[in-house]
Amino acid sequence: MTRPDLAAAPAPDTDSRWAGRTALPGRPTHRARARMRALREQPGRLAYLTMVAVLFFSGFPLYYSFVVASRDNSALAQVPPPVLPGANLVANVERVFATVPFGTALWNSAVVSVSVTASVVFFSTLAGFAFAKLEFKGAKVLLLAVVATMMVPVQLGVIPLFMLMVELEWTDTLWAVIAPGLVSAFGVFFMTQYLRGALPGSLIESARMDGASTFRIFWQIVLPAARPAAVVLGVLTFLTSWNDYFWPLIVLSSPEQQTVQVALSTLSGGYVTDQALVLTGTMLATLPLLAVFALLGKYMISGIMQGAVKG
Repeated sequence: MTRPDLAAAPAPDTDSRWAGRTALPGRPTHRARARMRALREQPGRLAYLTMVAVLFFSGFPLYYSFVVASRDNSALAQVPPPVLPGANLVANVERVFATVPFGTALWNSAVVSVSVTASVVFFSTLAGFAFAKLEFKGAKVLLLAVVATMMVPVQLGVIPLFMLMVELEWTDTLWAVIAPGLVSAFGVFFMTQYLRGALPGSLIESARMDGASTFRIFWQIVLPAARPAAVVLGVLTFLTSWNDYFWPLIVLSSPEQQTVQVALSTLSGGYVTDQALVLTGTMLATLPLLAVFALLGKYMISGIMQGAVKG
């Protein structure tokens, strides 16, 4: 006969890994710990897979543009389409520069983008310093008016702006593209919000006690403190100005004054669009943007992260 207490006892664990061990009450077993570790690592793996997928879908259009730019126009009609570069890239680049004054267009876009970016960063930082740290009557009303201009569609001001360019005799000149973008309402609001948290008021007061003027405080204290946000604003402004198509198309007419986006629209004209030619020009127009992001990308990301931490 079996004893009742022995019959009710649980069967011993036959796994050799647990031989001679006694499970402590309330302490997870090895399998439970492994399961919890796998659950903790699962969000990290999912994040990496998501980033790889985003990188693939973001970079594939650029890569396929390079593939088509290195082939002739018949490559788009192939089934399946080619996924490897061809040998016609140099010939297509020569055709781009022979069809339109693309070198002049690249130079015009560079002049416009650099001028607008430098002006927007400087004046936005100056105005942001005034709204964030200087006390004067009507500051809140003026800032609200600046922010309100961001809600007005750009298309509503095209006709009055074009009439102004005609009166100034700036049509078909780069001044007509540069002047309207010298100051940005978004830049003023962005720098105001950043300087409110990044610039201590005590630092400004101590500089005033030492006899520093307002402009000296701005030049030697505010600008270094605003550098992370200025890089972010500068990169965004450069990209926006470089990719602008609507206003340059209206105000610029001669091929010698066209920007790169207008030149690309000229490449796509005709009864039959030469896609290889258009994508070659698009690839050439994208290279300066990639160069800017390669040089300032890490500063831009650090500036965004710094602003996020401060917020």
